[in-house]
Amino acid sequence: MTIGTVDHWHALTSIAAMKAGLDVYCEKPLALTIAEGRAMLEATRKYDRIFQTGNMQRSDKRYRLAVELVRNGRAGKIHTVEARIGDNPVGGPFPEVPVPKELDWDFWQGPTPDVPYVKERCHYQFRWWYEYSGGKMTDWGAHHNDIAQWGLDADETGPVAVTAAGVEPSHKKNSYNCHPHFAVTYNYADGTRLVTTSDGENGNRFIGDKGWIFISRGRIGASDQALIDEPLPRDAVRVYASNDHMGNFIDGVRTRTRPICDVSVGHHSANVCHIGAISLRLGVPLRWNPAAERFHGPNSDEANGMIAREMRSPWKLDV
Repeated sequence: MTIGTVDHWHALTSIAAMKAGLDVYCEKPLALTIAEGRAMLEATRKYDRIFQTGNMQRSDKRYRLAVELVRNGRAGKIHTVEARIGDNPVGGPFPEVPVPKELDWDFWQGPTPDVPYVKERCHYQFRWWYEYSGGKMTDWGAHHNDIAQWGLDADETGPVAVTAAGVEPSHKKNSYNCHPHFAVTYNYADGTRLVTTSDGENGNRFIGDKGWIFISRGRIGASDQALIDEPLPRDAVRVYASNDHMGNFIDGVRTRTRPICDVSVGHHSANVCHIGAISLRLGVPLRWNPAAERFHGPNSDEANGMIAREMRSPWKLDV
């Protein structure tokens, strides 16, 4: 089953599909919240399903090359990774208008709060409302934070601290409410930093003590072209190779083997986005335990309260 719904429906539809015995390809970001992602992971294992998260950059040979160059020390010891994901749009207040006859607005809202219909909440624009998504942090961040995790060999872990700063979003009713401009800095246990920012050319930049490597959907570059051109040795570290993201999922269904962006990978990469958005929304630095999937230390009570969101009745997570 392929799931391409709005973010706030990913968990409920995926879990229902797996309960029915179906394997799932679900678009990114994996879930609206950390708790929903954890439930999706638990359901995948409980029902022994194959699950591919739609972070399709993992099935691009150029991204795979960049990650293998980084993993093999071509740029030296990596100290900083940049994930450049662009600004969020600004808009509103938008007018409340009649619901189109072809749209079941109540069902579209599903587990989210019931509000009057505003057409800018739907279709592509749902991304710019925290009620349904996380702005660029979960839109492009789901892609580029995922590549950062891959390059850092952190697929099953994540950062241990996050600090965010940004331009305050609109608080006017019926307006886009994601932070327009921002920078989020994550610290990993080994001292590496990930900076997810709305500045700069869209893509990832891995910076080490011997140079840097940049990767985007349009190009791969480096501080010295030789870092890219010189072939890796025969005994080089290699990563999971996929050249067709949907094809890789179908192969997994046939062979019952986990695909390149298994639900666990998608969950941990999405968590990076979520904790960044939580820090940004609260305006405070936070300490994160990636194994326990809980915040600790100062400001943790309020932050832990954002790991899950109350679902509107009758919707509920039920693994």
